[in-house]
Amino acid sequence: MKTIMAKSSHDSFSFSRRYHFNFNKTKHNNNSQDHEDDHQILTFKPPKQKHAAVSVSKLRSAIALLGIRSRSCRVVGTIFGHRRGHVHFSVQTEGSAKPMFLVELAMPTTALVREMASGVARIALECERGEKRKKKGKLNEEGIWRAYCNGKKYGVAHRFECGGEEWRILKAIGPITVGAGVLPESGEGCGEGEVMFMRASFERVVGSKDSEAFYMINPDGVGGPELSIFLLRV
Repeated sequence: MKTIMAKSSHDSFSFSRRYHFNFNKTKHNNNSQDHEDDHQILTFKPPKQKHAAVSVSKLRSAIALLGIRSRSCRVVGTIFGHRRGHVHFSVQTEGSAKPMFLVELAMPTTALVREMASGVARIALECERGEKRKKKGKLNEEGIWRAYCNGKKYGVAHRFECGGEEWRILKAIGPITVGAGVLPESGEGCGEGEVMFMRASFERVVGSKDSEAFYMINPDGVGGPELSIFLLRV
């Protein structure tokens, strides 16, 4: 298992800084693209602090203007996916808990890597409000979502219950507080390659019954990307 993670007691968190993961390729004598992709690792770059602060400020200002009483808390968020598979996003109250929200996007894992290379990744998941529905359930219980990343549409995302393979991955990286890396493919061999993951604390902001947002929080003194995930019922 290859990981880059924070281990020391100095890994406290700050709402003012968000961090930037970037993929670098370790090249070998074999010049094939596929061979290079199998040896990608994650490194850190200095954050764009001003940009991150402005975006958070804009969101909170918008909430204030709309008169919404927001609630916030910290959760554990994990982005993961097989190298030749699709992106998954998991939200847990703590690393050892079953996910309270688990969704699979149609977005390929490699596409998210490209989007995050810019330093900013905003994923929006939208579900239908449904005029005929008399009672609306919890937002994180909605099953089907339209998915966007940095303004580009990436098909449909599906919420599902945590199965054996997903739980294997989450348990394997459970002890990690914050970090990114690669897990080997399971012995069953799904044929989609190793599992790439990124794990961090997120600030969960509940604006209303129809809107939630998750903001990745970076450890003090560590640079990284600004990653935000929005859930909207429209």
